[in-house]
Amino acid sequence: MKMIYLANVRIPTEKAHGVQIMKMCQAFQKAGLDIELVVAKRSNPQFKNISPFDYYGISQKFPIKKLWLVDVVGWRFLGVFSVLIPNITFALSAFFHLLFKKADIIYSRDEFSLFFLSFFKKNLVLELHTFPNSKLFLYKWLFKRIKKIVVINNRLKQVVVDLGIEPDKILVAHDGVDLEQFIIKESKEECRRKLNFSLDKKIVIYTGQLFKWKGVYILAEASKFLDDNFRIILVGGMKKDIVKLEEFIQKENLGKVIILGHQILDSIPFYLKSADVLVLPNSAKERISREWTSPMKMFEYMASQRPIVASDLPSLREILNENNAILVKPDDIQDLANGINQSLKNPDFSAKMSKQAFKNVQNYTWIKRSKKVLDFLNND
Repeated sequence: MKMIYLANVRIPTEKAHGVQIMKMCQAFQKAGLDIELVVAKRSNPQFKNISPFDYYGISQKFPIKKLWLVDVVGWRFLGVFSVLIPNITFALSAFFHLLFKKADIIYSRDEFSLFFLSFFKKNLVLELHTFPNSKLFLYKWLFKRIKKIVVINNRLKQVVVDLGIEPDKILVAHDGVDLEQFIIKESKEECRRKLNFSLDKKIVIYTGQLFKWKGVYILAEASKFLDDNFRIILVGGMKKDIVKLEEFIQKENLGKVIILGHQILDSIPFYLKSADVLVLPNSAKERISREWTSPMKMFEYMASQRPIVASDLPSLREILNENNAILVKPDDIQDLANGINQSLKNPDFSAKMSKQAFKNVQNYTWIKRSKKVLDFLNND
């Protein structure tokens, strides 16, 4: 079976969707598909001359085609057009590139491209990660014309069903993890030595972007309620978000918080293993966080066999529960700090919880996700 995976993204990228796309293409290939990845031809000086296969730790290569677009992302003076222009020009490039190209499935995260292709092709599958109201008309029109829809959690499926789409046309496939990457032989102490971390501090780690809805500002403020032996280490984030958060940390005098910024993917398992506790502090204030997310970091945390403290949200509840994580009130600084302290005061409970999380995450590998998707696509 020939599959073309279409995504309006730059590869490599510092964002998590790059990991998801490359790992899924690898998993589809391992499942026996002839896979081709089609992405945007966008410049990224941070990753100049870096092979995407090396960056994402993928040994068996597959074709990657980069399509032209008008790249004005970041040109703020254009307002909404700074996003609309690249989206439409990439969609047009994808249309002309794929119109006469043979494939059994065109699998995409880009609704604009599928909109144009849907006038001529019926073998289209959309993977949906969010549902902005600004695209409601586009979605309502597109959902009825494409073959199938893959969503990342049950709440998102319900949104699509509420638009009149048959439930059988929609698959829930949560995100996943490459277990081989995150099961490492090094101990917590060895990881700390490798990273030049203190051996006698209590280390709390968060990985990922530094958007407010991710809860990183709440986590930073929670440091006020932790003793001086704690260090909160934030791994990840883009430059503009790092600057904003650093200003907030300085203003609030939050000296226990350290921002390390973006790190190479190969190092993330060592950061996670070095921690006393891993934190997923998503905010409840935005719907994407409260209902629609399926964070890859959650599965990476579970694979790392470290205690997890997470916001008690419907989106996270689809995977986490009282048996595999400590769940705290979202946007509650004191309760988050209490959860972190609780994870350290009862090591036997934390060890049991971590073991259960590791057991649960066995069902959420990229390989299993790809097989689930393929079974769904083949079940007509």
